[in-house]
Amino acid sequence: MDTKNSGAGKAFKLSVATLAIMNITAVVSLRGLPSEAIYGPSSAFYYLFAAIVFLIPTAMVAAELAAMFSDKQGGVFRWVGEAFGPRTGFLAIWLQWIESTIWYPTVLTFGAVSIAYIGMSGASDAALASNKIFTLVTVLAIYWVATVIALKGLSWVGKISKWGGMIGTIIPAGLLIVLGIIYIASGGHNNMDMSQGFFPDLTKLDNLVLASSIFLFYAGMEMMGVHVMDVNNPSKNYPKAIIIGSLATVLIFVLGTFALGFIIPAKDINLTQSLLIGFDNYFGHFHISWAGPIIAIALMFGVLASVLTWVAGPSKGIFTVGKAGYLPPFFQKTNSHGVQRNILLVQGGIVTLLSLLFVVMPSVQSFYQILSQLTILLYLIMYMLMFAAAIVLRYRMKDTPRPFRLGKGNGLMWVLGIVGFAGSLLAFVLSFIPPGQIATGSNAVWYSVLIIGCVVMVVIPFIIYALRKPSWRDPNAEFAPFHWEKNK
Repeated sequence: MDTKNSGAGKAFKLSVATLAIMNITAVVSLRGLPSEAIYGPSSAFYYLFAAIVFLIPTAMVAAELAAMFSDKQGGVFRWVGEAFGPRTGFLAIWLQWIESTIWYPTVLTFGAVSIAYIGMSGASDAALASNKIFTLVTVLAIYWVATVIALKGLSWVGKISKWGGMIGTIIPAGLLIVLGIIYIASGGHNNMDMSQGFFPDLTKLDNLVLASSIFLFYAGMEMMGVHVMDVNNPSKNYPKAIIIGSLATVLIFVLGTFALGFIIPAKDINLTQSLLIGFDNYFGHFHISWAGPIIAIALMFGVLASVLTWVAGPSKGIFTVGKAGYLPPFFQKTNSHGVQRNILLVQGGIVTLLSLLFVVMPSVQSFYQILSQLTILLYLIMYMLMFAAAIVLRYRMKDTPRPFRLGKGNGLMWVLGIVGFAGSLLAFVLSFIPPGQIATGSNAVWYSVLIIGCVVMVVIPFIIYALRKPSWRDPNAEFAPFHWEKNK
């Protein structure tokens, strides 16, 4: 991400409440609730565990790094590159971009399901949502519409993202929770198996795979670090906003998951369809079935807004780094609006090829799960690099001003860095284990896609870095040198 100074020193400052709401809007997504509703009451344990070992460490560590380099471009490339060199920094920014590219088909699958449920017949809607051809065509249509909008420039992206986040995420989340509370309070049958308890059986590793996807729920918090200097008294108010936002985020996830579990038995939960089925069941119970298509349209609009935000985000980050000499000139081309045209088109080609995996995977649900796991693996590598870099920079750049600093000494940074790194590593290992709850085809296909996918995606940036030429650098690129280059 571009981490230019985003407002420090200007009159306007974000309030604690505003920053907390921005945090919630950036992180909360409802599409993953079904994967955790399977676990019943123990889902709350997973949400809290992931928040403690990943969400809060990510937000706090990224805040120090963003404030430290608030006047320099590069985002995670800058943070990791200053600690371990430009080769590893390029790996980090590449992983941030490529994981979002692989993520698009999974979130768009949810969008396709939302469109399928716009009809008024539950049975026919479910059949349409399970149809591979319908899902494939819809995924590609939504993605390319988002790309065309992104090519129009940031003003279009900002407007649609703002309204889409409210209409497609915040309002449906609140509605789902309210419906669940009223349903239980009015004597509705609780379909959630409450005998499981809060603490899960941690000896069953295959049951932890879907739970590890919670880390992806919280991913993206590092982007909120760019606003650390946009609040008054950041050393006090930024942590306060992050804690408030994190608690609200966890609360929305926990209550939303419980609301879904109340209305759908665990054995009937489908990763791609159950959110819509849950709304339909609630609407049917309260005799307002006409609201089903409305919420489906709202969720679809939310998916478009979410995809649009990410289409315009990580691609801009790697574009900025590319102009500094790390990508061939072809990837530095822009359109008349200054948008990174060729990167978006290449990104679209990758999304299209990945979407064609619908044809070979045994079900839409298995496709959704295996791509979600690959996304998690790649993103977690980037996070481990970020946590390690934050600790290393406390020693390599110990005299560099830190407008926002975690603790007076290095102790708090070590604690948060190690906890975040260890949590990311744990989720990384668990993500390789095939889930026991859904059919993913043969284990050979599962392991092959994940292992080969990880290796290929990690090797590619090293090859690009090795092939780079001085002519790749845009002479007009304003990219500040690393600290050791200044010393030379």
